[in-house]
Amino acid sequence: MITPKIKILHSHGWQYIPDLNAVELTEEFRGRPELTATADMRDVEAAAKLCPVKAITSAPFTLDLGKCLFCGECALRAPKNIRFTNDYKIGSTSREALVIKPGDEKVEFHPELVREDIPKLFGQALKLRQVSAAGDASVEMELNASGNVNFDFGRYGVEFVASPRHADGVVITGPISKNMAEALDICYHSIPEPKLVIVCGSEACSGGLFSESKAVNREFLNKYKVDLWLPGTPTHPMTFIDGVMNMLSLKRR
Repeated sequence: MITPKIKILHSHGWQYIPDLNAVELTEEFRGRPELTATADMRDVEAAAKLCPVKAITSAPFTLDLGKCLFCGECALRAPKNIRFTNDYKIGSTSREALVIKPGDEKVEFHPELVREDIPKLFGQALKLRQVSAAGDASVEMELNASGNVNFDFGRYGVEFVASPRHADGVVITGPISKNMAEALDICYHSIPEPKLVIVCGSEACSGGLFSESKAVNREFLNKYKVDLWLPGTPTHPMTFIDGVMNMLSLKRR
């Protein structure tokens, strides 16, 4: 009976990631897109019409990762112009940096926008309260995975806590519905100063498919500064880990 179990464990490979700075995801992973402008942009125009969240513009040619669902349909429609790479380092301190243009080889992080007190106070321990503001549980599951045996982000002192009063910041997922707007505000004010705000997932970054819904209330993002924007549908654990490590000055992109 033990032999089949050993074979299964062997097939899983080495689960623990020794160095989170050296992770390279499989080629199948759909991460940062590369854009190429061509003389004939009709395929891009068709892809822009196809996109359900209006993440693509053809003039000028851009792709907004904060809106993108990473479905890959645009790359199938305009293969000469849009290609998704396996680059998971797509978070930034700037919402504008999530808008990709032809020739961009990476998503700029802009470390100069990080508040000086963040790496100083939270560089060795950061406790976060996650709020699902009408999320679909996909991003939430990926955030949970960041602390599992594979990624073990807790080795850097980064963990999720049950109470906002034990937290240093809030991680927001979901488009922020009217029903969750007040609860999110209460959670934010329950966190002691100084605190930080992380927006995780394309729905949280832009509202996603629900951006024009009457059931959404995104006033929170107009009232409080966001320290880190992390796109993805859902956000990969390594995108979250890379973004937070850059914010804490534990690495440089």
